[in-house]
Amino acid sequence: MSIDQGLHCTADRVSLTHRAWVEVDLEAIRHNIAAIRRLLKPSTQLMSVVKADGYGHGAVAVAQTALSAGASWLAVATVEEGLQLRKAGIEAPILLFGPTMCKEEIEVIAEHRLQPTVCSLDQARRLSEAGLGLIPIHLKVDTGMSRLGVAWQEAQELLSAIRILPNVTVAGLYSHLATADAVDPTTTREQFTRFAKLVDTLRRQGLRPPLVHLANSAATLAFSDTHFDLVRIGLAQYGLYPSSHLHTVVALRPALALKAKIIFVKTVPPGTGVSYGHTFRTGRRTRLATVSIGYGDGISRALSNRIDFLVRGRRARQVGTITMDQCLIDITDVPEAFDGDVATLLGHDGEECVSVADWAERLGTIPYEILTALSPRLPRIVSQD
Repeated sequence: MSIDQGLHCTADRVSLTHRAWVEVDLEAIRHNIAAIRRLLKPSTQLMSVVKADGYGHGAVAVAQTALSAGASWLAVATVEEGLQLRKAGIEAPILLFGPTMCKEEIEVIAEHRLQPTVCSLDQARRLSEAGLGLIPIHLKVDTGMSRLGVAWQEAQELLSAIRILPNVTVAGLYSHLATADAVDPTTTREQFTRFAKLVDTLRRQGLRPPLVHLANSAATLAFSDTHFDLVRIGLAQYGLYPSSHLHTVVALRPALALKAKIIFVKTVPPGTGVSYGHTFRTGRRTRLATVSIGYGDGISRALSNRIDFLVRGRRARQVGTITMDQCLIDITDVPEAFDGDVATLLGHDGEECVSVADWAERLGTIPYEILTALSPRLPRIVSQD
């Protein structure tokens, strides 16, 4: 077991030196990539999405694991994220989801062989006029997301204009699905039809780029005809389902656990107010444990009084307002728990489990936000076992 981002230590050393941490099971990521690959045709490539520090799991460790498990591409959101992977010695092709905005970014892209997204002729011209050698680009098409990309009706014209520019080559054509995780497939089918029509037109005219991709995690699991040449796997590689109705498609293993130490235990009488604002008041003689983690670590204050922690294989209710660095749990029903014990906020302890989806449901959000909110000050402890 080791800490990602260049710091390494044994599991025993981690338990001695850290108040709170994220554990990342790389074998679970390897399992998930292999399971998803079995859903694909042999000719369909897999792109591992490792933006936002690998959805909070550690971008470098996830990228290395995904590539060893069968991914052939990586994707990031920013030039800095791509540069981090290159500095770690990763040589696989890397797609930048965002367009390039300035000369300095273009210089890094060219030097480190990143492949930027282009949405307009002006963006393509900036890359061309930099004169830094042949830069592969991916043309993004808006088929209904309304975020980035050239309108699908105008994509053929733009592609033709870009093809005559020096110093750039269109390596890929892609779009993004807005509702692939929904039970109702109507919008996804509409976007797919638009994209497929464009791809067919380009093929017949000899303009089809070498790599065409559309499917995100949800579409990869639910719509096999969206796979094209490559699928882009984000949430699913981390062992989480984009939607509950997709659980039966493939068996995924969550790769992340969140843990923190109990640093103080005391017993208080009934009627005692707990934490800021006294949003919880004890109804019995209560053993309270202070846990060394809080909203400064990415644990939303809005979860106060709404979640359970796991201690010695049993559930312990979080009580009172979550503070920046600490929070409290009721361990009255876990009498053998004491300071120094480890509380599990996310993950398994014995037969019990608290999932990222549990937190997302309570907050009315999505698992992506829970994962990416986990603070960089939490060490990422990676395990190969």
